[in-house]
Amino acid sequence: MEKVRVGMVGAGSMANAVHYPSLAEIDDAEIVAICDINEERLHSTADKYGVDLRYTDYRRMVEEADPDAVYVIMPPHHLFDIVIWLLEQGKHVFIEKPPGVSRFQTQSMARAAERNGCVTMVGFNRRFIPLLVKAKERVETHGPVLQAVATFYKNLVGAESYPYYGGAVDILTCDAVHAVDTLRWMCGGEVVSVVSDVRRFSAPWENAFFALVRFSSGATGVLLTNWAAGKRVHTFEMHSLGISAFVDGNSQAVIYEDNEEEPAEVWDVKDVAGSGEFYKFYGFFDENRHFIECVREGREPITSFGDAVKTMELVEMIYRAGT
Repeated sequence: MEKVRVGMVGAGSMANAVHYPSLAEIDDAEIVAICDINEERLHSTADKYGVDLRYTDYRRMVEEADPDAVYVIMPPHHLFDIVIWLLEQGKHVFIEKPPGVSRFQTQSMARAAERNGCVTMVGFNRRFIPLLVKAKERVETHGPVLQAVATFYKNLVGAESYPYYGGAVDILTCDAVHAVDTLRWMCGGEVVSVVSDVRRFSAPWENAFFALVRFSSGATGVLLTNWAAGKRVHTFEMHSLGISAFVDGNSQAVIYEDNEEEPAEVWDVKDVAGSGEFYKFYGFFDENRHFIECVREGREPITSFGDAVKTMELVEMIYRAGT
């Protein structure tokens, strides 16, 4: 196909912040229809991106507009029925993280995609941050990653209602899953063993997750997440023989090599991405481009539903090992 004809289910803040602007800049993609039950949001988004076909019923959108691929950008506990129906229609599907509320839901969607020959992708955008990709490639010039660390801290101290979506999805599955998935990507291979500590800090729900994960690649991964910390801090480390990368996806990467006191290299996140736009330097543009390319070429994205099952399995392992 010359262009991938895309139908959008969802015109909320997340979709408008990162997915619509990304798709609008990808030459191989064309947004042909938008669906949202909020008509004000639907029309303002469609007007902005010059989309004529507008719907409040996603089934009607698919039947009339007949897109090649459909983005479903909505909370995880609303995804399953829509995604399964789309896959049964043979549509390629992109969803945001998390891919449903459980490993079982993710696995069910992955099986439906395989049965219907659909290309699928989950928006684990950290794997596509240009700065982090470059740092991983640089570390691997010395050999495979031997140790990786993914940290994710936030401050929800004193929250009166359960995050997220009023308690529909837990913290590790819904948000800290970004750190879990990136740890898998940095280390490579399959999970061999997990030791973890799952805690409740001044909250009636689990809000801190610490894990030591051994991978079949030989790498050891360390997960450090805590939603009762001082502020949002989200960083990554990768180490191979004689080289280390310390990466903050919002600012910079620092490379140390061969026991030298001064950094071998320091890269600015916006310089590496070639843009100061958040959706560009934080990986959203590249993940969207990857999905469109995979649909055009009929190949599996690196964060397909099938691969996402493994991330959700690791989430379950962390809970089991921490009890």
